Amino acid sequence: MQVTIVVTHLLGTGHLARALTLGRAFAAAGDAVTVISGGRPVPHFSTDNLDFVQLPPLHSDGTDFSNLLTDAEEAADTSYLANRQNALLAHVQDTPPDVLITELFPFGRRTLKQEFQALLTMARALPSRPLILSSIRDILAPPSQPAKVTFAEELIAGTYDGVLVHSDPDVIALQESWPVSEAMQAKLHYTGFVAPPMPRAKAATGHDIVVSAGGGTVGDAVFRAAVDAAVNDRARSWHLLVGGDASRRDALRERATENTVIEAPRPDFRQLLLAARVSVSMCGYNTALDVLQTGVRAVVVPFDDGGEVEQSLRARALSGLPGIAMIQQADLSGDALLHALARAAHGPDRPPRTTGMDGAGQTVAIVHDLYRRSVHGD
Repeated sequence: MQVTIVVTHLLGTGHLARALTLGRAFAAAGDAVTVISGGRPVPHFSTDNLDFVQLPPLHSDGTDFSNLLTDAEEAADTSYLANRQNALLAHVQDTPPDVLITELFPFGRRTLKQEFQALLTMARALPSRPLILSSIRDILAPPSQPAKVTFAEELIAGTYDGVLVHSDPDVIALQESWPVSEAMQAKLHYTGFVAPPMPRAKAATGHDIVVSAGGGTVGDAVFRAAVDAAVNDRARSWHLLVGGDASRRDALRERATENTVIEAPRPDFRQLLLAARVSVSMCGYNTALDVLQTGVRAVVVPFDDGGEVEQSLRARALSGLPGIAMIQQADLSGDALLHALARAAHGPDRPPRTTGMDGAGQTVAIVHDLYRRSVHGD
């Protein structure tokens, strides 16, 4: 079975990370898998056993998702967007999918709706129409206008065969962040949380505190606070994993003390968490699962620029667990971070979460069943 996953990450890298985790699970089940990415390349992400296609990349101007930029930091013009769309359609035509999965769309990425709608139109016109599914995380950005709900409802009803919700409804149901009609409810398939397999061993050498902010460039405030905190916390070692251009890391090193290591994100991040005493991070989907799976004590700083609420909702849920403290971005400073680290250190240990984390495997099983039924008319 040919499975094609289409994803564009615009700010952080969590959407791509989840798509690749799903792709690896399909490949492990014997499927041919293509992941088509329209965001910036992320060199430390593994694409082993997948056909990975990079479109001309886009990213957003901060949280202004309506302003799409090229790698040259120029506004993506009509010609640039047309080249992307043509490359996407050409690949799908050359390698027709049995299953087509659009990550986030139509619940998000509406600024790219022309591209996605052209893809869906082509897919439906293929000699053998693929099973068409949407893939979404546990919490969506709540719609700011009724028209956004109507757009998603109509497209799901008329074009999609189902929606893969990568959550446990007993923990976080879709209706907590997005209106779910009776018709939409009938198309939802909860998969559990999509997390990579637990690492078998912790890193050979580790630091007391590991600080991360996803693979994008949005975590400057977290890293600045960590550097300031480390100055007054010389007894512990700090390890900052800073994405983006090398100049960001160089600027932080100028202020850092000898107990602080600053480097680019690493593929063994989860092994580093196993060896750490505390994690400091934002609260995206993938990072939250890393914290839960490893059982590491944690301070979470939810990203809330531009009115974003997804991470705040998730962070509030996590902060009720032992060993997890939350700081709002507006309150973040070196001293506030040290106080939060002290709060996270109190209370009983939190065992690593092992249940409900095989969302990738469950997704494969659900999709295989849907495809079998679509082929045989069950």
